[in-house]
Amino acid sequence: MSATEHKAAAPAAVGVFALTVSDTRTEATDTSGQAIRALVTGAGHILADSRIVKDEPADVRVAVLTALANPAVQVVITTGGTGITSRDGTYEAIAGLIEKRLDGFGELFRGLSYQEIGAAAMMSRAFAGTVGHRAIFVLPGSEGAVRLAMEQLILPELGHIAQQLAK
Repeated sequence: MSATEHKAAAPAAVGVFALTVSDTRTEATDTSGQAIRALVTGAGHILADSRIVKDEPADVRVAVLTALANPAVQVVITTGGTGITSRDGTYEAIAGLIEKRLDGFGELFRGLSYQEIGAAAMMSRAFAGTVGHRAIFVLPGSEGAVRLAMEQLILPELGHIAQQLAK
């Protein structure tokens, strides 16, 4: 079956859990999380739940595991904690959960980011993978980076990814 045929058979609406990882953001200041939620629902998908947690690997891991246990969640999208500072621990918190890596996501994201921000794109540790029949996308905390990943990579393939993982 071709990619076009797969996409035609993909669900129109996918359940998404949005997680913001930040020591400083609140509901009022979480522009990256707001962007994820708005883009998900604007594309006709379902926002199953969302949360903000501190940049503590144990808290991040618990939030992701809780989301994965929710049958309404097919995809987890996180924002924040993917840089290289001492407080950036999202990569470490989630990478160990991944069963299958989607290396192409990180490669494509950094390539697109390079076009916008130059060599600083190399510092992004954005990545994606699967856990069971669910996908996880780990995005930077920048609203611009979130919009780039969501609009150019994630949303165009979200239904297709869910359809493939349901097999």
